[in-house]
Amino acid sequence: MSYTALARRYRPRHFGEVVGQPHVTQALANGLRQSRLHHAYLFSGTRGVGKTTLGRILAKCLNCEQGVTDQPCGECDACRQIEQGRFVDLLEVDAASRTRVDDTRALLDNVQYAPTAGRYKVYLIDEVHMLSTHSFNALLKTLEEPPPHVKFVLATTEPQKLPATVLSRCLQFHLRRLPEAQIQAQLGEILAAESRTGEPEALRLLAQAADGSMRDALSLLDQALSWDDQPLAAEPVRQMLGVADAAQIDALLQAIVAGDGAALGEQLRQLHAAAPDYEGALDALLEALQQIALAQLLEADPDRPLTPMRAELAAQIAPPEVQVLYQIGLLGKRDLPLAPAPAGGFEMTVLRMFALRPDAPGVPATATGARPPGGAPADPATPAASGPPRGNGEAAAPAPVAAPVAARRPAASAADPATDEAWEQLVQRLPLKGMAAQLVRNAVPVARARDAVTLALPRAHQAVDTPRARERVEAALRTAWEAPTLKLSVELVEAVDGQTPAARAAEQTAARAQAAAAAVAADPTVRALQQRLQARVDDIRIDDDEGGQ
Repeated sequence: MSYTALARRYRPRHFGEVVGQPHVTQALANGLRQSRLHHAYLFSGTRGVGKTTLGRILAKCLNCEQGVTDQPCGECDACRQIEQGRFVDLLEVDAASRTRVDDTRALLDNVQYAPTAGRYKVYLIDEVHMLSTHSFNALLKTLEEPPPHVKFVLATTEPQKLPATVLSRCLQFHLRRLPEAQIQAQLGEILAAESRTGEPEALRLLAQAADGSMRDALSLLDQALSWDDQPLAAEPVRQMLGVADAAQIDALLQAIVAGDGAALGEQLRQLHAAAPDYEGALDALLEALQQIALAQLLEADPDRPLTPMRAELAAQIAPPEVQVLYQIGLLGKRDLPLAPAPAGGFEMTVLRMFALRPDAPGVPATATGARPPGGAPADPATPAASGPPRGNGEAAAPAPVAAPVAARRPAASAADPATDEAWEQLVQRLPLKGMAAQLVRNAVPVARARDAVTLALPRAHQAVDTPRARERVEAALRTAWEAPTLKLSVELVEAVDGQTPAARAAEQTAARAQAAAAAVAADPTVRALQQRLQARVDDIRIDDDEGGQ
């Protein structure tokens, strides 16, 4: 006796057996019970979610010998013939292979004739978006006003490609992708019906690989069961799918976060030895980062608990770093088809995560002040010592080092902004933007009581003293000084006593520009260009607050 594939053997025979589409089955069943029968139905959705299956069930409901019903008997000749695909009044058409207008006209020539064996003649057109424009035009008139004994059922994976004139004539139902947990539960039931057993992890891997398609899941289950007669195990399924082991992915991610190049290289070698599907391995890495981000910011998915390693990583990695790693992985997945080899593309993505993580050597400090381990950061005001290569073989003279800007002083007490330096450091910590930021940058405190502070603001900058700016500054100072009842007042003056943070920043920028100009003027290459080509230094620009030149 010939073997029947699981996807065919367990195809739903009535609405109650359809998995994951209650919004569609309930609407169709109610319409059948109330005799509200539309002349054209459109089922859309990804492959393997039940579009043509629903079309056949609908044909059985319309032609069952017991009468139009939402629960066909499955025993009469009409029901059995529809299940076997030989019912004369169910015309199934694959639009992908019959796109010409002549094919459509030949199909519609018989619309006017009454059904031969059933109550309704049902036209089931699969992949209807493949029809040509002329074919759609030939179909329109019949689709709008078909004979009372004709029903159209259209199925497509790309409804956006259908003309609006066709969409407006159909009752539209979009079939959803099935959740992974629902597919896994259905696979478990089918496995039990087949008198076989399997590990939950093996079923989860199959459900994940199905990507929302029940038909794909059943095909994969068929393939997995053909390995041997033993219980379905996770490791053979993982090898069949080319999926990287979760422990390998966790170890890879741990090496990235720890900055351990040796461990990362060893994990990559082990991964290459298993010859996985590298796109799937990258997906697994992104999934691990997604689980960690959910556990950090919201709650872990109860259906997918964190592994011990991922729980540990969630406590170690800062949430912004998780987002950076995830974005790098997404860009790597986009570029993977462009790589000379999938293994190399995956490896470069992982190395990019390793090299560009926020605490990697050579990466600027993060907003939290984190610095690369093993040394102090370079002074941003110091010009690079290396210059362009000399063509005459002479050793390059080191460029003069600009005078360093005043070093950052220790953080001032939040309760005592008495000095210009303390006020400047406090202003840098306040989370202010726009007018509010300009207000505190161009003012200095002149009086501070327990619950009040007065800022002196030069009249030249009085435009930044708006009510909204005062409110934001007052709220920020209340938080910084832990004074919930603090009141802010601003006094306009001709000139302030001391330096405002803005004036100090301008003075430091000017000093950096002067030092940079001196360094450029003393550079041997610049001097040679000036002498040989009559070149001149046009401008020296310092990027604001960065110390670059």
